[in-house]
Amino acid sequence: MKPKIVIIGSGFSSLSASCYLAQQGYEVAIYEKNATIGGRARQFKRDGFTFDMGPSWYWMPDVFERFFNDFGKSVSDFYILDKLNPAYKVFFNDDVITIGDSMDIICAEFERIETGSSVPLRSFIKKAQENYKIAIHKIVLRPGNSPLELVTKETVSNLDQFFTTISKEVRKRFKNPKLIATLEFPVLFLGAKPSKTPSFYSFMNYADFGMGTWHPKGGMHQVIMAMENLALDLGVKIYTNQSVTGINVDSENKTTGIQLDDQTVTADIVLSGADYHHTETLLPQNLRQYSETYWDRKTFAPSSLLFYMGFNTKLKNVSHHNLFFDTDFNQHAREIYDDPQWPKAPLFYANFPSITDPTMAPEGCENAFFLIPIAPNLEDSSEIRERYYKMIIKRFQELTGQNLDNNILFREDFCVSDFKEQYNSYKGNAYGLANTLTQTAFLRPKLKSKKVTDLFFTGQLTVPGPGVPPALISGKLVSELITNQLNKKL
Repeated sequence: MKPKIVIIGSGFSSLSASCYLAQQGYEVAIYEKNATIGGRARQFKRDGFTFDMGPSWYWMPDVFERFFNDFGKSVSDFYILDKLNPAYKVFFNDDVITIGDSMDIICAEFERIETGSSVPLRSFIKKAQENYKIAIHKIVLRPGNSPLELVTKETVSNLDQFFTTISKEVRKRFKNPKLIATLEFPVLFLGAKPSKTPSFYSFMNYADFGMGTWHPKGGMHQVIMAMENLALDLGVKIYTNQSVTGINVDSENKTTGIQLDDQTVTADIVLSGADYHHTETLLPQNLRQYSETYWDRKTFAPSSLLFYMGFNTKLKNVSHHNLFFDTDFNQHAREIYDDPQWPKAPLFYANFPSITDPTMAPEGCENAFFLIPIAPNLEDSSEIRERYYKMIIKRFQELTGQNLDNNILFREDFCVSDFKEQYNSYKGNAYGLANTLTQTAFLRPKLKSKKVTDLFFTGQLTVPGPGVPPALISGKLVSELITNQLNKKL
């Protein structure tokens, strides 16, 4: 009889794990609390506009390709992928930096800002490429069980990079604050300040400048749909509108399945891709590995205030991805990590995928996604959302030289309370547990429960960390642990 595995949640890591486990011949079923799959990568449509609700950056295309290759498939079997040029724009008070789709173009832009800066840039990106090879092909493919996983010939020779920071390395090479901000931006995907992120993580800069920024036609949710199609072809069953209310455990502390509102589902293995902290609250107190104090002391990636908007006109002077760094980067970072509060003058991000993908908005219109990074667990109210909306839309119009007050068809927002309610997200964080030095690899929450037999975890609160490519890898890592355990029982 095939071992039966139930998976809680249907985000990237859960779908990834489901495919690998079904490939091994196991009976796999996913249970998702929301009406549609994808977790934070859900999509919604309104009046002909299509919006990705969460992830919008497609970086590290090799990780996606490798995932589908593992099943004898290719990305091109499922969706069309376009490389963006420009990749993105960075708006400052007095200038706009445009990041192109090749190192030569990017170097020319750096030279425009700071003469001679292309030389240290090429050196910095070359080192970042070396780090990328070590990180993506070695370190992140390990399950985070032991410090020895970090000990390789390559990491030992690069040990110093774990004890200095991205911020220090960038500032050694560049003086212009605009270039510094542009180079520090990519590590924000790891959920921590550049001044707290080991310089080894410069591999994110290679992912940015070296590999480029891509867009799946139809939006990031196309990746979720591709993974769903693959999972279904492999025999995975997917159930939506199914809220898991408990993880059942027998007298020997072995999981026997999950509890739904109206039924009990038995299983040999339970795997949760839902929020790690929330998952442990589905267990009796004595079977939880990590205390409330443990979670409270951890450094979490930011939460976000998001606005989804439809415009009845095409926008000017912007690209697909846009960063608005016209205020103090360091002050905003302090207001997220050091002294949590609503930021006085927030940086923000704006995404207009219909600029390069006409399928995402009606003809002559533009779909818009605005994001303000904020500290987790802040007070969240309609009044606060409205105040910040007015703040950023005013700056956006001033910096891009256009008046859009009469062109807004609708606006919907999403913030801390929504992350908590819809994703059971700890403190309403948007990206998971930050990748700081003390929260890397074996120092992150484990893929396998130490207290409940046959209970496993995957996703952005465990290894390798936050982000879509790491989520795909997390699903593979936990599937290998589960497969190894089941094989030992045969």
